[in-house]
Amino acid sequence: MKKNVFLISILTVLISFNVSARNITGTVISAEDGLALPGVSVILKGNSKVGTTTDMNGKYSIEANDKDILVFSFVGCVSQEIKVGRQTIINVALDSEVLEMDEVVVTGLGGAVSGIRTRSHKKMYAECEMSAPAAYYYPQEEFNREGYSTIHENGFKEAIKAPLSTFSIDVDAASYSNVRRFLNNGQRPPMDAVRIEEMINYFNYDYPQPDNGHPFAIYQELAHCPWNEENMLLHVGLQGEKIEMNNLPASNIVFLIDVSGSMSSADKLPLLKKAFKLLVQQLREEDRVAIVVYAGSSGLVLPSTRGNEKQKILSSLERLSAGGSTAGAAGLKLAYQVASENFIEGGNNRIILATDCDFNVGQSSNAEMERLIEKEREKGTFISVLGFGTGNYMDDKMEIIADKGNGNYAYIDNIMEAKKVLVNEFGGTLFTIAKDVKIQIEFNPSIVESYRLIGYENRLLNNEDFENDKKDAGELGSGHTVTALYEITLANNASLKKNDLKYQTSKLSNLAKEGDEVATVKFRYKKPDGHKSILLEEVIPYADNYMTDMSDNFRFSAAVAGFGMLLRNSEHKGNVSYNSVIKLAQDSKGKDKEGYRSEFIQLIKLSEHL
Repeated sequence: MKKNVFLISILTVLISFNVSARNITGTVISAEDGLALPGVSVILKGNSKVGTTTDMNGKYSIEANDKDILVFSFVGCVSQEIKVGRQTIINVALDSEVLEMDEVVVTGLGGAVSGIRTRSHKKMYAECEMSAPAAYYYPQEEFNREGYSTIHENGFKEAIKAPLSTFSIDVDAASYSNVRRFLNNGQRPPMDAVRIEEMINYFNYDYPQPDNGHPFAIYQELAHCPWNEENMLLHVGLQGEKIEMNNLPASNIVFLIDVSGSMSSADKLPLLKKAFKLLVQQLREEDRVAIVVYAGSSGLVLPSTRGNEKQKILSSLERLSAGGSTAGAAGLKLAYQVASENFIEGGNNRIILATDCDFNVGQSSNAEMERLIEKEREKGTFISVLGFGTGNYMDDKMEIIADKGNGNYAYIDNIMEAKKVLVNEFGGTLFTIAKDVKIQIEFNPSIVESYRLIGYENRLLNNEDFENDKKDAGELGSGHTVTALYEITLANNASLKKNDLKYQTSKLSNLAKEGDEVATVKFRYKKPDGHKSILLEEVIPYADNYMTDMSDNFRFSAAVAGFGMLLRNSEHKGNVSYNSVIKLAQDSKGKDKEGYRSEFIQLIKLSEHL
């Protein structure tokens, strides 16, 4: 009898718990600007094992009962605790963290001199205070004058006449997040905003870590092409060595921040400040950060400060506000000066430029700016670029700055993208493990009739550039992956007889005729502080594989390439369709811990209806 009473009591408790426990939903926004906050931690107080995070739209869902207290926390914001009670929908507005320090406001109004008084720095830069009325607002552009470099899509080349294909690697991923911004706003992106190699390289691939004494490993696969079964698709991947955070060299970083009037909208300076707060949390004691700003002119907001003085750094960021014109060249020169004064031998010396790149004031030409960046690059100070905003977004300028400065270029369209670039991929974004990385593939005309490199149109090199160590090329960061795809048509007897040259013939070697080698791929790279390149070489054998039998790496990269060709309405898209790309991506999504691949599939579905 006692046993039955005990069981009934336990059952009663369980039933009462299940009745009171229910699904709580809601949206978390920033109290400062009303923007949704993705990535906010939502947990039950006293039980951190039960929790979730907000999605890209700031929405969450969690199981809780009347007596539970939900804790909402996010980097740079004041945490909130809310008792559930009888509520089923709990919407939250998180306030920005207010850090105590002397009032510092940085703006650039008209001809005012931009600069800040600093007590701890021996040198003074433009010792004038700047302020603006709190109610001063700058209207957003009423027209779109975004700038993109023209892309002339790669076509097929005959292997017997042009067996060599040479290009620089590209780890930039700005095109993908920019394309996502257009699609989420209900617009198809401009054709030239779609750089397929950057869309492919936005995603991480599960390549093996290097074990060959070099800073990266080489990976390759070959299979029938999913949008043209008669052709083959060659997949070449590089996996950069992942260096643990504790083993990374000390950093000397200069934040170069655009605080001009064009940066006043919520998706620019306010988002920029949230993004940099995430980066500051990753800094160690041995790292150093300075902050330079520019508007009508330039100024030093924060002298080089140790990475463990986070409150001081965050306070300086929080006080920034926008106003005035854009003297980008002056800001760039000052940033290089500050970086030089705090240079760390053997360290990571880097400027991080954050802007919409609306460089509309300054006596310096683009050519002069590029020469400055190249000169400082040779001295060991690199520059990376973070792009923000819409309307006057100058994508082409940002890409040039990052390319010339041995840096990478990302477009930040929301706080989750900031987290991806500055937290999840911190090492790859900031720490170079190999520079001037070039790829040259020699195709075997006895097997390959013609080939087409998908993307990389603005990264193509002359064949002779491959062995020229003075020729600049792309950089590979810690843990970065780089992927390239070639579509290949197979040779037959008729194609081997093709030769329209008047003064020479194309005679194939016995190795070409008798072997099963599709191609030989060569890589050249330099160490971060090196001047002489190192050569790697690998043979790619023929294999009659089908896409269904290939790795998730290969199939997902092919899905991204297919989607890129649909967005560009490529003449080479074959029979690719939205349905075929969705299926290929779904079948190769893999573990997808961060949800980037799932988001990609949703973007394809969204694009189909635009």
